[in-house]
Amino acid sequence: MGQQINWYKEVLKKNGIKNTIQKDAILNVLIKAPSHITVEEIYQQIKDMKIGLATIYRSLKLFEELGIVKEIPMDGIRYYELKLFGKKPLHIHFKCTNCNTMTDIDDTETNLDYIRLNQKVENMMGLEVNDANITLLGVCENCRKKLNSDTRRKNSQD
Repeated sequence: MGQQINWYKEVLKKNGIKNTIQKDAILNVLIKAPSHITVEEIYQQIKDMKIGLATIYRSLKLFEELGIVKEIPMDGIRYYELKLFGKKPLHIHFKCTNCNTMTDIDDTETNLDYIRLNQKVENMMGLEVNDANITLLGVCENCRKKLNSDTRRKNSQD
């Protein structure tokens, strides 16, 4: 984690932006987050430090402008995650339409397909793809199990 926070601090410094305790706290929450995180979830983790929502929103906007953070708007909720170390980060997501959890799809073969798709579009159109938002929507395994269990219970009562 120390190496990551130092990298992000260097990005701020290179862009002439003063690092603050508040920015450090927000970055640390993002680094430690097991998955995508909302402003409210960030706030809950640092509110004891007397960091307000406005500061969190401003910092996230700045981080996004610098390419440190990616905002993923989905169904009126804004999720945030760190963009790590690369110009062309791989970002394929799955969002459960039942419980609203968002998960990164981290599979080597799928990521290679994504890279090939980017290259094909770049070659075909003469473009440079720097990022993409690919979000698959459906029902996660946990919700499917729960829905199947509820259906079986309902059928046995009929």
